[in-house]
Amino acid sequence: MPMPKLATLIGGLLLSRGGRRVAGRHAGKLALATLAYELWRKRQDERAGVPPRQEQSQSHPRQRWSGRRR
Repeated sequence: MPMPKLATLIGGLLLSRGGRRVAGRHAGKLALATLAYELWRKRQDERAGVPPRQEQSQSHPRQRWSGRRR
């Protein structure tokens, strides 16, 4: 799945010192804005008749390593 433009924008913010400060101060607002954008995009796709996107899932998800050896 190609990376959304919004994610690259937010990633660019995090690369600069001022961007990190803004992102830290407004993290909740950025998260809500991202969620709202994804929801809006999904609804636009439904209206246009585009088939729903499938998330890439791993066929066998890895188990977390517990730190203990067997």
